[in-house]
This record gives sequence, structure tokens and C-alpha cells, in this order.
Amino acid sequence: MIETDIAVGSDIRVTVSRDELASRLALVSRAASTRGAVQVLAGILLRASDGLLELEATDMELSLRTTVPATVEGEGAIVVPAKLLGDVVRLLPANEVTIAHRAEDGVASIESGAYSGRMNVFAAEDFPRLPSIDVPLHEIESTSLLDTVQRVSRAASRDESRPVLTGILVRFEGSRLTMAATDSYRMAVKETELSAAGPELEAIIPARALDELGRVAAGTESVQLGVNENHVVFGAGDAWLTTRRIDGQFPNVAQLKPETFDVELELNRAELLETVRRAAVMAQRNTPLRLRFSEGELTVSAQSQDVGETRESLAVGYAGEPLEIGFNAEFLREGLESVTADDVQLKLINPLRPGLLSADGDAFWYLIMPIRLAG
Repeated sequence: MIETDIAVGSDIRVTVSRDELASRLALVSRAASTRGAVQVLAGILLRASDGLLELEATDMELSLRTTVPATVEGEGAIVVPAKLLGDVVRLLPANEVTIAHRAEDGVASIESGAYSGRMNVFAAEDFPRLPSIDVPLHEIESTSLLDTVQRVSRAASRDESRPVLTGILVRFEGSRLTMAATDSYRMAVKETELSAAGPELEAIIPARALDELGRVAAGTESVQLGVNENHVVFGAGDAWLTTRRIDGQFPNVAQLKPETFDVELELNRAELLETVRRAAVMAQRNTPLRLRFSEGELTVSAQSQDVGETRESLAVGYAGEPLEIGFNAEFLREGLESVTADDVQLKLINPLRPGLLSADGDAFWYLIMPIRLAG
């Protein structure tokens, strides 16, 4: 476990691999703040001790930390500008880089081959203490966890005015993992059976943090998961991610899904997805994508004023009165991309009620609200 105590008032001198440092800086710097309100949050805490250089970054909602093997000649901690240090290290000429700092100075020196430079730093004591990762941990298989995140996360809202909707509802019930996300215009829900029971957890976790976990845990076999008061802890390889839980009431998933539908069609997913992608090019400026169903045929069309129009027909097994419904092109495309089966089931009620995308044998569904069509 990485400790969070900060050693201050000591000289630092560490030598590390340039490529390993660059890789670790790229990872943790994604948690550094870009808003500029608190300058120290735009930095990365470097802590040298016991043959390791520890790196930490946080924007007070999400934190990332990891380590790099190092030759340590002086133990202590400083905070360096995240982007600046990352840009410098990537371009250094030699395979090793030495970072040094004297306790009485406000700068750190960087040396690599014939290169030498100096960089202004912040005091380590001004850097916030990160949530503890010394908590009981459960091992979750990475593939199942990350696939579930990937299938639902695009439905989460990006509107910070409704914080609950920027999160993903994560629920472990024995060996079953359920995730749900919605921006109030569409909802994605995925249930996944795990090989072992997970922790007792039901929490709204920021979608941004879970998307970040996908990058951190890529290529790993398992993820360590624990709960620390109002934070959730994820460990993958030698990296740790902590994120706050979002307070609030998540929409009732079961109540939002209609129980019955008037139209149920099974369509070739790849064919429909490519048609939607082509039509979406013309569906600009919030123009709806029109899906018109008639006997044996689906016509997908879009028309944007001052842009152009498109129309394409597919043979489908539809029988009944003609039905025309409008959807947001991006939302429909992302829903189809989230279904992984060869065939997708499209279920409809009427032009004013939500439609549902799902697939046989896949515990995933995607509910999408229609757009009222003019004329």
C-alpha cells in the first residue's frame, strides 16, 4: 500500500528511468485539476522513499497514485506542475533522469544526459491528503468490470447541474454486478455475472472515474475494489484510483422500463448501425433522425436546413400500419454500438413513448426517448 503521509523539509534526489517516469506521469496527470482555481491541484506530488518515487494527483473528486522504481539519495516530497513535468520528461535525451530539490529552494532541478533544467515547485504540505487505500479489498475480474462500465457509461450525463446523473449506479448483489446510467434522455443498464462475490456496495460513482478506471486497468487481469467512508478505492497493477461517491437518489431503473411494447423487431445490428451512422452526418443542429416503418421496410432519413438531406431503406420484418418515430442520432448510434450481439431487438410503443434496444442472451438494455416530429 502507498502511504499518504507527506515528508517535508528534506532534500530530495532521485534517479529514475525516463520512459517509466513518462508513462507514470501520463497516468496520474489525468487526475490533476485543469481549472486553475487552486494552483497546487494542477501539480503532481512526488515523494521519494525506500527505493521508490511515488506520484499522486487529485482534483479533490478523483485521485490517482502510483510508483516508479528509483535510486533514492534523499527522501522528501515536492509538488511539480503536472503538464510541464510530463512535457519535459517525454523529450529528455537520455534513458535516465535525475530530479533534485533542496528544502530551502522553491525550484527542482532536472538532469538527463546533456540536458539540465530548473522548475518552480509547490510545497508538499499544501497538497491535500488523499483518501486512505488501506481498506478491505475484493478482487474483481477486470474484463467483466470494465466491459460493464463501457456498455453503460455513455448514457451518463455531462451536465454538472444534476450531479446524480453524472454518475453510474453500481450495485453488487452476491456475484451479480449491475450498472445503470442515464442523462434523462436515455438509460443504459447492464447486469453481469461475476466468477466470485463482490463487496456489499450500492453507490453512485462518477462516470468520469469509471471511464478513467478503464484506462488505468487496461491489460490487467483483476481490479481490487474497496470502500473508504464516502470514497471508493480501485487498485490495478501498481496504480490506485480513488473517487468520491455521489450523494443523492438515482432514478428508479425498474419503473422507467416499459413492461410491454406494441412493436418488436429483430434487425441486423451492423447493417442498421452503418445506416444510422451515414444518416447522422446530415442530422445536424439537433435535427432528429427519422425512422419510418412500413410493410417489410424501414426508411432512415434526416434533413437539416442549409445542410442537406439523406434517405436510406432497409428490408425488415415489419407488418402493420406505418409508424414514424424520431430519435437523437448520436443517442441512437451509441445505443446500437453498446449492443454486442449480431442482431439487435428494437421495441417500440408509439412515436411519443421511449424505444428499447436489447439482444437475446445479453443482460443489457438501452432505453431512448423519442423526439417529437413536426408535420
